[in-house]
Amino acid sequence: MKVLNIAAYKFVALEGLDGLQAGMRDALEIRAIKGTVLLANEGINLFLAAPRADIHDFLEWLRRDERFYDLEVKESWSNAQPFRKLLVRIRPEIIRMNHPAIQPAAGRAPAVDALTLKRWLDTGHDDAGRPVVTLDTRNAFEVDVGTFRHAIDWRIDKFTDFPQALLAHHAELEGKTVVSFCTGGIRCEKAAIFMREASVEHVFQLDGGILKYFEEVGHAHFDGECFVFDDRRAVNPALAPRVDVGVLSDRQPAKTMKSCPVI
Repeated sequence: MKVLNIAAYKFVALEGLDGLQAGMRDALEIRAIKGTVLLANEGINLFLAAPRADIHDFLEWLRRDERFYDLEVKESWSNAQPFRKLLVRIRPEIIRMNHPAIQPAAGRAPAVDALTLKRWLDTGHDDAGRPVVTLDTRNAFEVDVGTFRHAIDWRIDKFTDFPQALLAHHAELEGKTVVSFCTGGIRCEKAAIFMREASVEHVFQLDGGILKYFEEVGHAHFDGECFVFDDRRAVNPALAPRVDVGVLSDRQPAKTMKSCPVI
């Protein structure tokens, strides 16, 4: 496959958003990279696609900024460009939760890596012997495409519904180790912080989300595919796209659910 797709985010305090937006748009346009970048005072969130050399060249440029030197990306491939245009936008939040007191840049919730989560799910408990449950923080239509087996799913319509859903279901998490997860890590990171603030005692976020889990573990304990917000529609545990965008007709492009990345 010829096109490298990357997903990345980082919670980091950002200032001078107008200048950063202009510089990033220029850097992406000169390399003919398409996709979406969201910027906010709390950080950066992006989904981008282009040939490998162009993506790596852009990442080298971006990481020269000390705020992004350690930006981690999730990679997958497609036969053609899955995005139709480039958007670089400034938003109040890089993932909207409507809880301004939740500031991941000030300190992350504990994370569990993919291999550790698989081991816990293999045995049904964490290293302390507590039962482990996975909590899907994504929208209901995403969950319907695929999720971890026996994951908790509160059927939320949008991420801003998550805080109220937690308060309504708080009791069912007591005495358990809860691992929140999402597509690429951003929603489950905010969700894990909110849960700790709401006195859920044993909470972890799945580091890198489903995409990193697929990359490191594959299909173990996961049923279906992972929905993505571009013309691929979803990727399977081998990170292969559901829709081969390389053979789509220009007159009949695949329909996407949303133009902005939510990972």
